[in-house]
Amino acid sequence: MAPQPQIRAFFDEPTFTVSYLVSDPVTRRAAIIDPVLDFDLASGEADVRSAEAILAAAREEGLTVEWVLETHAHADHLSAAPFLKAETGAKIGIGEHIRDVQKIFRPMFLADDLKTDGSDFDRLFADGERFAIGELEVEVMHVPGHTPADLAYRIGDAVFVGDTLFMPDYGTARADFPGGDARQLYRSIRRLLALPEETRLFLCHDYKAPGREDYRWETTVGEERRANVHVHDGVSEDEFVAMREARDTGLAVPRLLLPSIQVNIRAGRLPPAEANGVSYLRLPVKPVRRPVGSK
Repeated sequence: MAPQPQIRAFFDEPTFTVSYLVSDPVTRRAAIIDPVLDFDLASGEADVRSAEAILAAAREEGLTVEWVLETHAHADHLSAAPFLKAETGAKIGIGEHIRDVQKIFRPMFLADDLKTDGSDFDRLFADGERFAIGELEVEVMHVPGHTPADLAYRIGDAVFVGDTLFMPDYGTARADFPGGDARQLYRSIRRLLALPEETRLFLCHDYKAPGREDYRWETTVGEERRANVHVHDGVSEDEFVAMREARDTGLAVPRLLLPSIQVNIRAGRLPPAEANGVSYLRLPVKPVRRPVGSK
């Protein structure tokens, strides 16, 4: 039998994000998936305590971190990938369609320093590509819909699905960000749910569905097919798209959307520092629209 990964989860409650330390029990090689940079929006201060906690766990277990893997360019937290790369020498990987995301957002933020070829990242993965973490084989699955670049990483009996799916009682990801598409999301989810029923799914977020007291981030293909409130077996593509698009119109903008996107499309890198040594994030301001005929 192929070796199965050892998995430790790290939950960041301020952003409801789950990061993972995934390791090969034989070679002690490891990857960190979707790491969080602690960022205070009010002060602009950034901290690495969450990433340091993952590194401390890796050291405690005698692991060598070789990869920092992003499931997509997140819109709700900043990535700690550059810090982890500096500490471990790990390579930063993401899906090759990050180029499409960069092309969408570069003009929105006048990010003239940003190349749109994905070169801020060390590795751009294609759908179906395979690579190794020690003796563990990782299969890359392109699952667009939430964004054009979303990936799932299949490692043994575990799949790290990013934001594509949530716990069965909470549903599915939004698809209204630029480049998102509810129809694509449905097809990506059905691809994931075509895996064996016992396949474990590890989620990037949990928000505690109404009536649930604890956070959860692990489920199975079988549980999602039977009970996901948005996309259980029997929900058609058109039904899902109508539900998802209607639901998305009422969702609030993520609190850290603007800083997150600007940083994460750069592989977690801050914009170039100005002459005073400080990096600045941009806040697009739309002009006030006055009714015709008003003074």
